[in-house]
Amino acid sequence: MTNTVHKASPAQDRPARATNRPQSKKESSGVLTTLSHVALIFWALLVLVPIVWTFVAAFKTNDEIFGDAWTLPQSWHFDAWSRAWSKANIGRYLLNTVFIVGCSTFLTMLLGSMAAYVLARYTFRGNRIIYMVFVSGMTFPVFLALVPLFQVVKNFGMLNTYHGIILVYVAYSLPFTIFFLSAFFKTLPSSVAEAAFIDGAGHVRTFFRVMMPMAKPGLVSITIFNIIGQWNQYLLPIVLMPADQDKWVLTQGIANISTSAGYEADWPGLMAALSIAIIPVIIVYIIFQRQIQSGLTAGAVK
Repeated sequence: MTNTVHKASPAQDRPARATNRPQSKKESSGVLTTLSHVALIFWALLVLVPIVWTFVAAFKTNDEIFGDAWTLPQSWHFDAWSRAWSKANIGRYLLNTVFIVGCSTFLTMLLGSMAAYVLARYTFRGNRIIYMVFVSGMTFPVFLALVPLFQVVKNFGMLNTYHGIILVYVAYSLPFTIFFLSAFFKTLPSSVAEAAFIDGAGHVRTFFRVMMPMAKPGLVSITIFNIIGQWNQYLLPIVLMPADQDKWVLTQGIANISTSAGYEADWPGLMAALSIAIIPVIIVYIIFQRQIQSGLTAGAVK
């Protein structure tokens, strides 16, 4: 009597292997999710801890800051805020910053959106060359152009003036604005613009009344980025507005607090000034965070 051994065919092994693959994929995705959460938590702590410490230190005294920097103040002192606002002229610098950033952001978005729309929706000779010239401005470090920029602004008589720094801010922000918005305008449907032309609308009216409302998520996102970038700008103001302190911006005023007092620096006043500079940016981001997220993902969804 002979015993026969039946070998399992490869077709019979496939279901077992197939059932193991989804399990391995779930385990790998779970590990990646855990690592991503850990990285996000670590990044959030790196951002939030210095901001919270700055706010808390604004209510301390110099002895408390250098004694134990991680404890809460024994009593919440608000005099540092008043010193920063009045004696250090942070209130004046805040108004100057709001005016300069508001004007420069408006001009940047107006000129940048029009240029990006033309480069994205119209075909003409030299289109790609003009686009690459604008985009190349993103790769050029600003500090390399400080000396010729200073001479140009000085020769035009715009040194230590509001309109001089505003025009420089606009030129500084246009490359990224055009790069971002041109990609966004390409995702918009052409049928809507064609319908507007059929109804008798011209190119200007079609842009302002039809295309710009459709591009609102992208416009809001790039507006916030420009506001934050120009709000935190320090190098350009200190080069182009070094003399007239009444026209200084927040970054110049905060730097002046840390350097003018020497060894008797008012650290609580400095932290209060930093908090005053941080609060408006946080408020703007909290209000428009949904528009920023939708603007960054709209180009991929449409």
